[in-house]
Amino acid sequence: MTGELVDLIRDAMRVVIDPELGHNIVDLGFVYDISIVDDAVGITMTATSPGCPATGFLKDGVVNSVSRVPGVGSVDVEMTFDPPWTPERIAPVVRASLGFAAVN
Repeated sequence: MTGELVDLIRDAMRVVIDPELGHNIVDLGFVYDISIVDDAVGITMTATSPGCPATGFLKDGVVNSVSRVPGVGSVDVEMTFDPPWTPERIAPVVRASLGFAAVN
């Protein structure tokens, strides 16, 4: 069940769109870890940079979207910048749509 719940949580976070890049935080590679203990969910994520003005917006969006997933009792989001986010974390299809060259 835990694997299925992680998949549901990941899918729920796809509604959270980074306002600068215009894509969801999952495909942008912002989500580093999803942990579940009982019904408590911990999300470790990042943003494009430590000074990103959308950090609070993204964090609130994650809490709101994940809280709606059946089986989730609480959500804690930890923002980290270690390791720093880089465009290489972006899903290949999204990377191409943003104009990044393919990495061979």
